[in-house]
Amino acid sequence: MDKRPLETIELEMAILSRRLTSISTYKKYGILDHSAYLLLHQIASNGSAGVKALADEFHLDISTISRQASALEQKGYVIRIPDPLDGRAYTLQISDLGLDMLKKDTDIRQDKIGQLLEDWSEEEREHFGQLLQKLNEAIFRVM
Repeated sequence: MDKRPLETIELEMAILSRRLTSISTYKKYGILDHSAYLLLHQIASNGSAGVKALADEFHLDISTISRQASALEQKGYVIRIPDPLDGRAYTLQISDLGLDMLKKDTDIRQDKIGQLLEDWSEEEREHFGQLLQKLNEAIFRVM
């Protein structure tokens, strides 16, 4: 296997990681922080979910998701729905306010990405999106 493409990919991913960290640290992209955005998106896309299911989905500790969910609940973005069979268990459902915030945040994020890729053709954007999705799926498999 020719190592040159791997060298380029490795270096460009390291640069991308640093730049994304820098953007998220010094510039606010959107309204929601990264974890809130991903949790709200997951619940909005797939329906209400328990903390364990969300922890499994994101490969995080239950305590981490629980803490993030509590922050979302305090802001009114999610509602706890008690499990009728187990009084200790609950699922998280996105609230109308959470849906509104997620829509606003998604619009801001997509506008920013649109600005970054304004010189790209529609075909390039579509191909890049497919490759990013493929990379994320490969990463998920090795986690």
